[in-house]
Formats: sequence, C-alpha cells, structure tokens
Amino acid sequence: MYEVISNELIAPGIHRIEVRAPRIAAARLPGQFVIVRRGEGDERIPLTIADADTQAGTITLIIQAIGEGTEKLAAIEPGGGIRDVAGPLGMPTGIEKVGKVVCVGGGVGTAVLFPLAKALADAGNHVTAIIGARSEEFAMLRDELAEFCDEVIVTTEDGSLGIKGFVTAALGEIIEDPARRPEAIYAVGPVPMMAAIAEQTRPSGIHTIVSLNPIMVDGTGMCGGCRVTVGGEIKFACVDGPEFDGHLVDFRELATRQQAYCDDQHCRLADATAQTGPEDDA
Repeated sequence: MYEVISNELIAPGIHRIEVRAPRIAAARLPGQFVIVRRGEGDERIPLTIADADTQAGTITLIIQAIGEGTEKLAAIEPGGGIRDVAGPLGMPTGIEKVGKVVCVGGGVGTAVLFPLAKALADAGNHVTAIIGARSEEFAMLRDELAEFCDEVIVTTEDGSLGIKGFVTAALGEIIEDPARRPEAIYAVGPVPMMAAIAEQTRPSGIHTIVSLNPIMVDGTGMCGGCRVTVGGEIKFACVDGPEFDGHLVDFRELATRQQAYCDDQHCRLADATAQTGPEDDA
C-alpha cells in the first residue's frame, strides 16, 4: 500500500496528490508515468509523475476526477493508501540545452508539462511556458511554473485571466518574433491542440515534441489502444513514447480512431480538458 501524504484541490475537480513511493521517486525521469490502482479490482490508471522529492521519497500526481476510477483516487484523504503504483514507465524526455524553448500546456496537460519545463530550465534553457484554460480557476500551476520559467503566458477562453483566446495565438506571436523564436517546442494537451500546434510550427521547421498521454489506456502496450502512426510506422505511446516528433505523427488517423472509441466517459473527459480553437480542424 502506498501512503497518500497530501491531497490538495488545485482547480475544480483537479487534485494534486503526494504519494510516498521512494523507489519510484529515486528512479523517475521527466516525461515518465506510473500506473495506479486504488484497490483490488479497480481501474488501472496511467498518470504522469508531475514531480518527485527524492529526500522525502514522494512523487506528485495530478488527477482530474471525471470518471469512477479517478473519482476514487481523488477522494483519498491524507493517511489513506493506494494499492498499486507501478513505475516509472515510458521513455524519459531527451533533455538538452538548445537555447530558447517554449512549453505549451492545455487543460490538465499543464501537469505533464511541469516536469518537462523544470528539467529544461535546469539544463540551462530559456523557457517560456504557455498554459491554456477555460477560465482563471482552471489555470493551474502558473505560480509554480513562474518559479523557474523565464516567462509564463496564460490564455483563457473567457478572458478572465491573461490573454483571451487559445494557446495557438500566443504561440504564433512568439514564432513570428525573430528575437523570441524558439529552437524547440513541447506541447502537451488535448489531441486537437497538439495537432494544431504541429501544423502551426511545420512551415518554420521548429522542432516540435508532443506528448500523447491522452491516448494511453493500460500503459503496457498490451491493449493496443495507444497505437499511433509516427513517420509511417506503428508505435505505442505508452512504451515507445509518450513523446514523439509532432511533425511525424498522423493526427488525422489518431483523431478518427479516438472518435470510434469515444464512450460517454471519454467524451466527458475531452470536453472537460479541451483548450482548443478553430485550428482544431488541422
């Protein structure tokens, strides 16, 4: 049993949970995830390791309570436990010092973005973070990102905080400014958002990495639910990724397959996390 040390509500329906898992904390690298199971017979849920404290032996998970499995996890009080936490899983992010980088997070994708941005800053890069949300109350982790990012830009659909609009508009301004144009872009969020960003950066050839966490199911590659065509080859996001070159991902195929399996719970998740605009047709 893995002890829950803290459980904090950081946005409506979104919890930041600290779990005691010393071996995972010591081994994890940015971009990796864990599979958690609340109790015997419960759903297996892949979650990105948002942060880790090796001295305390803890990992931080950010959970959006939107289905039965995530609601059970989000309801665990400090002192309670999680039966299974398996990991770290997935391929870690290739962190290098390249100069200017932009990290774009949409919805709960900001939780996945956080450890990537932190590692890139620690490597000596100039990091700009763009986070998108429906409204101010959903714009999570902006203060935490500001602690190590050189710039944090917030966009909200209703204009209640930062720039009114979508992350693609804010990113476009940076790309068009020669003094701010980055060498690399990391995008994490709903699939339509990542597809739009990949198309947005394709003409300029800016290296664009996308994290396909939203399409993972069991986290082992056995179910095949996370298969994706990358550069003409079939890959599995949970074992070959979750990060891929966004310019090589066949997003049209991916979006079509996602719709085929879009049951009520997954559709509600997509609606809750969407931070996209007219570019979604790309």
